[in-house]
Amino acid sequence: MVTRLRLLDDAAWVSVDDTREVGTGSVWPVAEPFCSCDLAWLVVEAYVEVGVDGRRVEARAHGHCVTCGESGTTDWLAVGRVTDAGFEPVGGTRGSRRGSPASGCRGEC
Repeated sequence: MVTRLRLLDDAAWVSVDDTREVGTGSVWPVAEPFCSCDLAWLVVEAYVEVGVDGRRVEARAHGHCVTCGESGTTDWLAVGRVTDAGFEPVGGTRGSRRGSPASGCRGEC
């Protein structure tokens, strides 16, 4: 199965198979070190890279923590999963991976 990933609208959206699926403006609980907070509440402002590792869609997001105000770019975070039924977004606390996904890109892959 081939999955087309792209960043659209000046990196405001992650597009999966030509459908806008994950947008900016969301607040994500991030458990991995993003700032000095035990749990960062990250306001996603833009996506830097998008990639796929098997069926898992991952992205590096730029944003800021609403608790402490620190801003920066995350490591790879899961944003969803491609299943036989289509794309399913990830909910709940997100954990990061230091390694790149099997296929990572900026813009389109």
